[in-house]
Amino acid sequence: MFSQSEENYLKAIYQLSSITKDGVSTNDIAKKLETKASSVSDMIKRLSEKKLIEYKKYYGVRLTKEGEHIACSVVRKHRLWEVFLVDKLNFSWDEVHDVAEQLEHIKSPKLIEELDAFLGFPKKDPHGDPIPDKHGNYHVVEKTLLSNLHPGEKGICIGVKDSSSDFLKYLDRQAVKLGDEIAVMAKEDYDDSIHIKIDKRELNISKKIASNLYIQTP
Repeated sequence: MFSQSEENYLKAIYQLSSITKDGVSTNDIAKKLETKASSVSDMIKRLSEKKLIEYKKYYGVRLTKEGEHIACSVVRKHRLWEVFLVDKLNFSWDEVHDVAEQLEHIKSPKLIEELDAFLGFPKKDPHGDPIPDKHGNYHVVEKTLLSNLHPGEKGICIGVKDSSSDFLKYLDRQAVKLGDEIAVMAKEDYDDSIHIKIDKRELNISKKIASNLYIQTP
């Protein structure tokens, strides 16, 4: 059995590992978990002693197979609970993260397998992130950020890089949702803002917004 704090660290390392080929730095972990570097160092020592991570100075942190298994399980539970909250309890997609953060630490494997079956074995959470199966496998979809598209290019919005409540509420106000086809009409050289078209509706968005929307191109 592992504490919630240990599971949160493993999950953070797992998520940070997905965006780098190198080991995860202690500073990156501290930033993601909004904690002190000294606290990260203490936890790294504890997780190393339990053989859940490997740490080498100047090379960063890597999960062991056991550490990856635990982290993946926590991610799986988090995303399944988000689907449940949105699909069955009428939560909006900007409300579910904090609740799922609490539910992801439930230890009952049977509950999670029954939840998965009850939901129809979903492959993605409400934010477009893949849900690992009980073996840790998930389908990888080729995607790029909207900010990388050039005028004349288009694709389907399939996810968000920033799943904060503020960003999701912004998308709701702009009526931008997963599944929308977004076409890039023009880019402004001055600030890299983008003029886009969604169906018959056109709007301007900042580079920051475009850098947080994942697009699947044809």
